[in-house]
Amino acid sequence: MKTSLLGAALLAFSSFAAVADTPLSVAIFDFQTGDDTLRELAPKVSALLNVEFSTDARFIMVERGELEKALGEQELGLSSLVTEGTAAKVGQLTGATLLVTGRVMKVDRDTIVIAKLIGTETSRVFAEKIILTPSDSPVTAIPQLEKKLAALALDNRATLLGKADDPAARLAALKRSIEGKRRPAVIVTIPEQHFGRPVIDPAAETELSLIFQECGFALVDAKSAAKPEIEITGEAFSERGFQKGGLIGCKARVEIKVRRVSDGAILLADRQVGVGVDLAEHIAAKIALQNATRALADRIVPLAAQ
Repeated sequence: MKTSLLGAALLAFSSFAAVADTPLSVAIFDFQTGDDTLRELAPKVSALLNVEFSTDARFIMVERGELEKALGEQELGLSSLVTEGTAAKVGQLTGATLLVTGRVMKVDRDTIVIAKLIGTETSRVFAEKIILTPSDSPVTAIPQLEKKLAALALDNRATLLGKADDPAARLAALKRSIEGKRRPAVIVTIPEQHFGRPVIDPAAETELSLIFQECGFALVDAKSAAKPEIEITGEAFSERGFQKGGLIGCKARVEIKVRRVSDGAILLADRQVGVGVDLAEHIAAKIALQNATRALADRIVPLAAQ
C-alpha cells in the first residue's frame, strides 16, 4: 500500500514537473508610441525583446512571419488592438499562450518602456517597466526587461494560463452544455499532414470523433448503414517548431466546416492553432493537434446538438 501511494505521489509530482517545465509560447507585438521622436525606437524594443526571448529555453516564440500569416499584416501593425478582450482570439489564431505588448514614452529626458504580459487563456494582465536615461543603450537595457518579463511569466504561470487542461472536466462541461438536447448522427472527416506528408492515423479526426461519441452522439462513417445528419470536414496540419534540450515542440492548425446534411447549410467554419511539446516529434505533433481539436470541440459540440 505504501509502495503504491509512493508511486502515485511520484507520478503526480513528475506530471506536475513536466507541465511546469513545458516552455510557454509567446507572441511579441510591436510596441506603440505617441511621440514622434520615439517612432524608430518602439519597433526596435519589440525586436530586441524577441531576440532575448528566442534565446531563453523556457519560451517558444511565435515568429513575425507566423504572426503575419495568422493575423494579416494590417492587423499585426495595429498592435494597440491586442488587448485583454482580444487576447483569446489572438491565442486561438497563433497558438500563443502569452502576448507581450507595450508602449514607449518620454518623461522629461528619460524614456520609459512599459510592457504588458497578457494570458490568452485567462485575459489576466501583468506589467513591467524599465527607464532609459539619455546615456542608456536599448541594446543593454532590453535584456533586463526580458528578464523581468520572464520572471513575471514564470512566477505567475498558473494565474496567466489558468488551470492545466483537464480533458475529463472539459468533457463534463460539454455534456452539461447539451443536456436535454437531441444528439444527431455525426460523421467526421479531417485528413492530416505532417511536414507535407499524409498521416494514416489523423489525430484531429480521432479526437473529435471520440468527443462526439462520449457526448452521446451517434457516430457514423462512409460504411455505416445509418446516414449522418451533421457532417464535419476539414484539414489538419502539423510541423516541427523547435528543439530545446531534449524537448521538441510542434505546432498544429485544424480547419473545419460543420454542415447540416439535409439542406447543405454551413453551420460553422472555424479554425484553431495548437502547440504540443514532447520528447518525440510525432507525439508532440499529435498533442498539438489534440489541443487544437479540444478547443474546437468546445464550439462545435453545442452547435451540433439540437
